[in-house]
Amino acid sequence: MKTINIIKAAKLLPGDCIGIAAPSSPFKKDDFFQGISILEEMGYSVMIPDGLFKKKGYLAGSDLHRAEQLHGLFADNSVKAIICARGGFGAARILSLLDYDLIRNNPKLFIGFSDITALLYSFYKKSGLVTLHGPVVTSLKYIDKKSLESLSLAVSSGSSIEIQADNPVVISHGRSLGIVICGNLSVLCHLMGTPFQPEFDNHILIIEDIGEPSYKIDRMLTQMKLAGCFKGLSGLVLGSFKDSGRLHEIYKIVKNIFNDYSIPVIAGFDVGHGDCNLSVPIGIKAAIDTEKGILAFHEPAVINKKKGIKV
Repeated sequence: MKTINIIKAAKLLPGDCIGIAAPSSPFKKDDFFQGISILEEMGYSVMIPDGLFKKKGYLAGSDLHRAEQLHGLFADNSVKAIICARGGFGAARILSLLDYDLIRNNPKLFIGFSDITALLYSFYKKSGLVTLHGPVVTSLKYIDKKSLESLSLAVSSGSSIEIQADNPVVISHGRSLGIVICGNLSVLCHLMGTPFQPEFDNHILIIEDIGEPSYKIDRMLTQMKLAGCFKGLSGLVLGSFKDSGRLHEIYKIVKNIFNDYSIPVIAGFDVGHGDCNLSVPIGIKAAIDTEKGILAFHEPAVINKKKGIKV
């Protein structure tokens, strides 16, 4: 396994500024501004960069515009964290345009999910930055109180967190330890064979998706298995699969795909496109215990100092 030199951002304090990025698709302004109000109610100020509302077809501006927007937010010392406005599509188009040294030298907690998965993985792999798989601005009005509490805890507590499955479904029993990577299965699958393909060896993988029938989930997991992605994987956790195939079919597919691996596999975690979207750090160690139905992190996602440090 290639060693990644991890760097963490500082935890958020009351009044800290969160910058907003739109690296993927344009978004509904009503949902956006309601999300901004929620961030302000949580005690943070918000910085909306120039050009955030640009549109270019199904993208929130040109590729160069969206990449430079991220560069500006990371370089701005007044911005302490970055949260994405929306997913959709487009993040993968800017991966080769980003300055990963700039990101490494200006560590900030970066938050999002769905299409933002491409950036979460790439920042971790190319910059060593611990990122956060969590809500986007336009989803804040739709998620439940538990999700908002999870987000607040992850960005500000400076303590290790534990995620409990309310109704765990054990597909393969066991316990394991690994570095967590988490994201959308479709986006993950399309990163395979690129320079931005994430590391899997000694990692715990959490996947989720939306609107994918069972056969497509089967096809994606089969492709990844044939590509050797799951060799050395420490464990697998399934998040939500909203508006996708029947859960019992998905669990059967997963059981068949991972039957060759002696790793714990557990489903039923509220991560992803559901009403509950718990925040999950990417790039730090955690332990799976299928008997208890928990994913327990061994360290916090953020540090207590003003600037990130290497660990």
